[in-house]
Amino acid sequence: MSAAQFCLIAELENNAVCYNSPMLGVFTGVAAGSASALMAYAVRGRSAALFAPSVYRGTAARRSVALTFDDGPSPGTEQLLDILGGHGASATFFQCGMNVERFPQTARAAAAAGHEIGNHAWSHPLFCRLRPAAIDLEIGRAQDAIRQAAGVTPRLFRAPFGVRWFGLREAQSRRNLMGVMWSVLGRDWKLSGEAIAARVLRKVHNGAIVCLHDGRELHPRPDLRATLEAVRILLPALRARGFAFETVSQIVCPTTH
Repeated sequence: MSAAQFCLIAELENNAVCYNSPMLGVFTGVAAGSASALMAYAVRGRSAALFAPSVYRGTAARRSVALTFDDGPSPGTEQLLDILGGHGASATFFQCGMNVERFPQTARAAAAAGHEIGNHAWSHPLFCRLRPAAIDLEIGRAQDAIRQAAGVTPRLFRAPFGVRWFGLREAQSRRNLMGVMWSVLGRDWKLSGEAIAARVLRKVHNGAIVCLHDGRELHPRPDLRATLEAVRILLPALRARGFAFETVSQIVCPTTH
């Protein structure tokens, strides 16, 4: 494996994606296959503790689901809040610090509506491109921005792109943050609203943590029409199946498998 590049085999879009990383020295002398497996583990090892422990589902004992939304807030978040409120549904928002700084009133509105607010880093970087000190700064800046804008201190953290890396465990522990992944990925950045809803309804289960988006990384005005359409379909459909809507903190059950 080259000392200039490594291949992170991620299932984010079922493609192999190559990234430059300042941490490549860690892999000097490591076989390419073993290093690639470690890269994949950064995403796929959902509950593993090598980079940072995370939960990815809730208890199966209750008929409940946690809807989560990443990358916001954005102008479309207000419409999403109206849809959720109309159905009396709670959700969890993993917010990027830069977007919180852009739309502080929206961040505050989500918290005021009773939704849970989680940390999704400051600028939505790939952590495998960063050194531990930079990862710590990303999380700390976002934590401060959310606290100032929304008036709450996040206790949950989701890594951008779901990619965890060296230094994340310490950064989470320092702030008493619980890592959160997901068990159902809506792929709402690429599918139509109907297709997103169908995918979630096909994969949903007791204790599911569903990952959707109310932003598109740091885009100031993302197109959320597909996500909003999907949520309009999902809320009554899930309730008809007997699911209750809970926040991540209400639903989680730490697991190692």
